[in-house]
Amino acid sequence: MAKRSKTSAPSQRMLRVGELVRHEIAALLSRGEIIDDLLETVTVTVPEVRMTPDLKIANVYVMPLGGENAEDVADALNAHARFIRGRVTPALDLKYAPEFRFFVDKTFDEFGKIDALLKSERVQRDLGPRDDEENDQ
Repeated sequence: MAKRSKTSAPSQRMLRVGELVRHEIAALLSRGEIIDDLLETVTVTVPEVRMTPDLKIANVYVMPLGGENAEDVADALNAHARFIRGRVTPALDLKYAPEFRFFVDKTFDEFGKIDALLKSERVQRDLGPRDDEENDQ
């Protein structure tokens, strides 16, 4: 039997469970069940959850609206991870309760960098019509 590489794409089961975890954590956050001074003052989005292949660890990517205090929000959620695990796990119907690890979602920052790069003069010059194309018309 071939051994799976660490860079292989997530399985359908990993994706399905990750989406279920994302939905349940987002619902928990929207209900305001976590008693924390910081978390009570911000709205937190959960753009993605990545599960390990054995479904025992859920890496939860979060971002407060506006992006302010993102690291503090992730730290606060990590501090309440056991409480969140106890609230979310019953809805998952899994053999093992996954451990939740919260991280700041950096995809919005990456999108901004890519967008700025695509709008740069150097790239726009390369994307513009070539001289030989203008002569053909």
